Amino acid sequence: MEDFVYSLRTSGAKPTEAGELTSKLTQGYVAVFVQGRIFTLSLTNPTNKAPVETNIESNILGSRYALSEVLDESLNQIRSRYPNPELIAESYKAGRLSKLDGLVLYDSRMAEQGALEEVRKRLKRLHVDTVSSTGELMVLMNEMRFSLFPNMLVTERSDRVALALSEGKIVLLLKGSPSALIAPAAFHDFMTSLDDINNQFWLSYALILLRYISLALTLFLPGLYVSIVSYNPEIFRMQLALSIAGSRAAVPYPSFVEVLIMLFIIEALIESSIRLPRYIGATATTVGGLILGQAAQQAGLVSSIMIIIISTVAIANFVIPINTMGFAMRFVKYPIVLLASFFGILGITFGMFLLIVALCSMTSFGKPYLKLPDQFRFMKRYPRRKGGAV
Repeated sequence: MEDFVYSLRTSGAKPTEAGELTSKLTQGYVAVFVQGRIFTLSLTNPTNKAPVETNIESNILGSRYALSEVLDESLNQIRSRYPNPELIAESYKAGRLSKLDGLVLYDSRMAEQGALEEVRKRLKRLHVDTVSSTGELMVLMNEMRFSLFPNMLVTERSDRVALALSEGKIVLLLKGSPSALIAPAAFHDFMTSLDDINNQFWLSYALILLRYISLALTLFLPGLYVSIVSYNPEIFRMQLALSIAGSRAAVPYPSFVEVLIMLFIIEALIESSIRLPRYIGATATTVGGLILGQAAQQAGLVSSIMIIIISTVAIANFVIPINTMGFAMRFVKYPIVLLASFFGILGITFGMFLLIVALCSMTSFGKPYLKLPDQFRFMKRYPRRKGGAV
């Protein structure tokens, strides 16, 4: 027996207290009981020898590795970041024909039981032949089939998944898809980035405020241009109004058509940049945008101020961290432009009211969509000093 204990020690096994056993087992160790003593031996084998870097959710200070298309590798990454014995992984099958393996992850101590039961019910009600990705699974699990806004957060980052689990949320993984679904998701979750918790307090909230301002520019700037130029030019100062009128002197059609032309061009450029190979996509779209914008302005098809506005809208839309919400907001600005072309400033106000009502009426697995973060979760991470200046 002593020879067996000696061979265990030489193979890397270490004596372990009974209180540490649960923690060791969740970290990938195997336990060997020998004459009342416990030895643990690490069996963690990083199957993902070359982790893939994130392509969509980039950051500055956090991890740069994305989830894998292999369930075991993704689960290994998540457990390495969240080695909690309360972490539960339930398996499920997606699709009657595809029968793709999937996992539902949650912390049994912190998970919201109502949301967990709702996730289980919706997974059981999936009556489709095939499911190919987590994006398709998100659409199928949304009971509001014609809803424009996503009700689950799609992420490719294991650190965001670990943060969501610590907040009591439910995570869904699917075989063959290098991304995870997080539910329930509030609107504010789509406007935050993991870099927010890596920065100081004021800088983090300044960046969040910047994203909300960019969101407002994306939604309302084209409509404001149409409404002010066509209905209420007196809102501008005299010099600015004359400058805009001079730049539009050669444009043969109203501002509504001008905005639609430029929005169509910018949407085509964005779509082409996604479909082209990444080595030439950025260069081709940048050069194409510069040439088209300059040629359109010189030909008198659009005004120079319109090019500035459309460029601002395109840049502001890319500030939104989560792409699914960015795509939704790209669509919302068109009804607002339409309302502005008919009713001016009043139409924009009415469109804003409809948008707020639609968001207020939405829920994500039983939770309000416009729910504010609990006590501002990022604020709780900053240390407090008692009896003195910070």
